[in-house]
Amino acid sequence: MADLSNAHVLILATNGFEQDELFKPRQALLDAGVRVTLASLGTDPIQGMKHDQKGEMITPELVVDAVDTEDYTALLLPGGVANPDTLRMNDRSVEIVEEFVEDGKYVAAICHAPWLLIEADVVDGVKMTSWPSVRTDLANAGAIVVDEEVVRDGQFITSRKPDDIPAFNKALIEALAEEMAEA
Repeated sequence: MADLSNAHVLILATNGFEQDELFKPRQALLDAGVRVTLASLGTDPIQGMKHDQKGEMITPELVVDAVDTEDYTALLLPGGVANPDTLRMNDRSVEIVEEFVEDGKYVAAICHAPWLLIEADVVDGVKMTSWPSVRTDLANAGAIVVDEEVVRDGQFITSRKPDDIPAFNKALIEALAEEMAEA
């Protein structure tokens, strides 16, 4: 396994994130030696959800307005319905996605999180997957939509749901290992 201590992943989330889609990838990254920073719209704790029930809370380290995308290797976008729907209405959150894509950095999105990619207008021609209710939106935005556990197309890594998290984590960590090996 490559040394991932120089990799730094930004997680972008707000209230209503799907708990497992933030906590499990975050822990897998930390276990692999990756530095992880959570940014949100504020610094108050944000509420996770386990489907339609309140889950655990987590306190962001940074507000989106303070994010400098140059400081990060990759972007992780957890799903949940309310989380990406709220973030796509925030100009800076959309700009962060655009900057990661423009810089050719990895962007990993699971479940409903591709809504934020659609808002940033970065999915045209990209093979992706998502939660079923988001697939029509992806297709209408020009993505090549498939129903697979994990899809890696260039700098994009997408998965459908919490059950896909092990494959999602593996794909993201492998991508980071390739990036660090080239650095």
